Amino acid sequence: MYDNTIKSRLQHAWNAFLNRDPTGRMDYFNMGYSSGVRPDKNRLRIGNERSIVTSIYNRIATDVASISIQHARLDQNGRYTEEIPSGLNECLTIEANIDQTGRSFIQDVVMSMFDEGCVAIVPVDTTIDPKTTNSYDINSLRTAKILEWYPKHVRVQVYNDNTGIKEELILPKKMVAIIENPFYAVMNEPSSTSQRLIRKLNILDSIDEQSGSGKLDLIIQLPYVLKTQARKDQAEARRKDIEMQLSGSKYGIAYTDGTERITQLNRPVENNLMAQIQFLTSMLYGQLGVTEGVLDGTADEKTMLNYYNRTVEPIVSAITDEMKRKFLTKTARTQKQTLMVFRDPFKLVPVSELADIADKFTRNEILSSNEVRSIIGYKPSTDPKADELRNKNLNASDAVDAQSKPKGSKEKKKKKNMILVVTLLEMIFDALMVEPSQKMHLKITTVKLYL
Repeated sequence: MYDNTIKSRLQHAWNAFLNRDPTGRMDYFNMGYSSGVRPDKNRLRIGNERSIVTSIYNRIATDVASISIQHARLDQNGRYTEEIPSGLNECLTIEANIDQTGRSFIQDVVMSMFDEGCVAIVPVDTTIDPKTTNSYDINSLRTAKILEWYPKHVRVQVYNDNTGIKEELILPKKMVAIIENPFYAVMNEPSSTSQRLIRKLNILDSIDEQSGSGKLDLIIQLPYVLKTQARKDQAEARRKDIEMQLSGSKYGIAYTDGTERITQLNRPVENNLMAQIQFLTSMLYGQLGVTEGVLDGTADEKTMLNYYNRTVEPIVSAITDEMKRKFLTKTARTQKQTLMVFRDPFKLVPVSELADIADKFTRNEILSSNEVRSIIGYKPSTDPKADELRNKNLNASDAVDAQSKPKGSKEKKKKKNMILVVTLLEMIFDALMVEPSQKMHLKITTVKLYL
């Protein structure tokens, strides 16, 4: 058996170098369009030289792509039960298309959305024609640039795997996921902070290019009036002399007459421009919920949690909500199919603290064991007790003793426990930076459990 297996493997083995065409040549004419760069890669309008803007956008896009999105099934209580092995799930978790993994595809979606304000996700390959039926499975996805809008259609530019070039298509809106940038007013409006910053950076680049080309923009004030042609010729000779000194100097040093005065024009302009760039950068940080610590990896837990809640989560929600709306039919949603986002809210919390928080939630009967498991991305336990709001440290005998105690003492204990739970909630909410409105809702819900 073993020998036969080895023999079979050798017979069907293939090597990229050994099993090539005997002539050593490929049929380049039938391979499609060729390019020295990746033709499917979107060329962003924000150039890579805009280091401040690009670094912010790339950081956010990378963090969004790091969050796992799965085609999943929920139970009757809206909790995760299983991953659905579908083509859509394959695109999101493994391979979106022949050129991109699921993660790089999501990053491409976010960067394109930041650049254009909105981006289209086109199901290129499907099991059934989506124009004729609402029930189909997706085999590959591509990002596309929206060129024109129609009432029920969009004209898009999308990369064609077969030809190797980007082509224009008119597709129904019902089969195209159109993701709008939640931060459009900050990034894409003509007078937005981001666009103003980009314009200032363009001016700064222009000044740097002038300086790099040797243009110093100097004014030489000579000790005489240029009224006659002889004086003008003398001034021109003096200008050429200074230029020759600078060009022939190793360190760019020249000397002038003691009666001459030289003023460099671009320095005050550049200094004022840098102050504006710093101001706009700081403003952009605040509007996007980003800090320098987030960019360089030195931010603490609270800062990162705030960044994920204010910046990353709205973008992830915009993507998943639209894909659920367009790629999952009503029947599928009725069957409890969804796109599940797996981001551990306690990702930045040490394991020891996470265990302590989970213990306090279950001990004080705030969350059941299965609810805690759902939060951290675990499947529900099959143990019936895992769905109960009960204190695991309280055994049956303790429960009987509690019931036999006078009603007054029981009520006092209940009130005391309620105060303890509310205080504990305040501490946890502050640590997790929960919004005040959410705090109140959760506290009211908790109090109702005790009443």
